[in-house]
Amino acid sequence: MTFAHILLQWFEENKRKLPWRNETDPYKIWVSEVILQQTRVVQGIDYYHNFIAHFPNVNALAAAPESEVLKVWQGLGYYSRARNMHVAAQTIANEHLGIFPHHYDEIRKLKGIGDYTAAAIASIAFNLPYPAIDGNVLRFISRYFGIFDNIALNKTRKFIVEKCRTLILPDEAGTFNQAMMEMGATQCTPQHPHCENCPFQSSCFASIHQQVENLPFKQHNITIKNRYFNYLFFIHQQKTVIQQRTANDIWNNLYELPLVETPTAEFDIHSFIQQQNIVCEDDPKMAWETKHILTHRNIFAKFFVLPVTKIPKLTQNQIVIDLKDFKKFPVAKITERFMMRLGELKSNITII
Repeated sequence: MTFAHILLQWFEENKRKLPWRNETDPYKIWVSEVILQQTRVVQGIDYYHNFIAHFPNVNALAAAPESEVLKVWQGLGYYSRARNMHVAAQTIANEHLGIFPHHYDEIRKLKGIGDYTAAAIASIAFNLPYPAIDGNVLRFISRYFGIFDNIALNKTRKFIVEKCRTLILPDEAGTFNQAMMEMGATQCTPQHPHCENCPFQSSCFASIHQQVENLPFKQHNITIKNRYFNYLFFIHQQKTVIQQRTANDIWNNLYELPLVETPTAEFDIHSFIQQQNIVCEDDPKMAWETKHILTHRNIFAKFFVLPVTKIPKLTQNQIVIDLKDFKKFPVAKITERFMMRLGELKSNITII
C-alpha cells in the first residue's frame, strides 16, 4: 500500500470522535481550526460548542458587536484570533454575499487566515488538494523523512509542504489532511511517541535510525520581556472603574482595572495615591500578586484594593460600572482570575 492508503486506513481505525469531525460547513471548520491554534482539543470542545451556539453561522458572527465576540472568546486567550475572525466574517458578509469563499486564494485573503488554516478549510470543506501543515504534521513528516532542518524557518516549512503535495490524495484531500494532523496529535506525539504500534514504524527514518527524540529540530531566537503591572481596584458604593485597552499592545480592546505599569517590580502604592490626591477610607491593600506567562512576555502583576471616598477623575478610556456588571465586559484571563477572588476579599476588606 502507498503512504496515503496506510495513513487513511490507520485514521479510519483510530480517529477521535470530535464535534467538528465529518463537518463540511466551512464556517464551523474555520471556527474549530482557529480555536485549536493555541488550545488543546480537550479544552477547545466546550469553547467550540459555546461559540457556535452564540454565532451559528458567518453572518451571525459578522453582525455581532466586537465586545460580544470577545466576551464569548474569553478564556481562550490570544484575542487577536477572535478580532480577526470578526473582521473576516464581516468581509464575507459584505464582499461575498455572506457565502464562505470556495477557493483557496479567496480563503487565504481573509483576515487572520494563514496558509495552514486556508488549506484546512479548502481541503476539508471543498476537498481541494492543498496540504494543511500544522505543528503535528511538521513533526510527523520530519521524523518520517529524516528532515533535520530547522522547522522554525519558512524554507523548511515550504520544503515539507512540497513533500506533502506528493503524498496527498486529490480525491480525498480533506480526509488525508485530517489523518496527517491526527497522526501527529495522537500517535507521533512530541514526547514518547507510540512507535511500537505505528503503521509507519518499518519505513520511518527516525524510528529506523533511533532519531525520534532528536526530530524535529526547532530553534527560535525569542527575547522574553518582563513587564510589571500594578492594577488598582477602586471601590466606592459598590462601584468600580474599568478601562479599555486601546493601544497596539496585548489584550487590545479588552477591559481591565486601571493600570500603572512600572519598569521594575518596585511600586509604592501609598506614594502613588498621595501624588494622585486619592483619598481612601481604609489603607490600600495588595490583594493578589501573580505571574502571567505569555508567548514573548512575562507579566508580573499586583492587584491593589482601594476603598475610596470618591471615584478618582477618569481618563478617556475609563468608565464607572457597578460591581455586579463586571462580568458583562470581556477581560483578559488575569483580570478574570482576580475578580473570581472578589468573594474572598469581601470578607476581610471594607467595601463602601
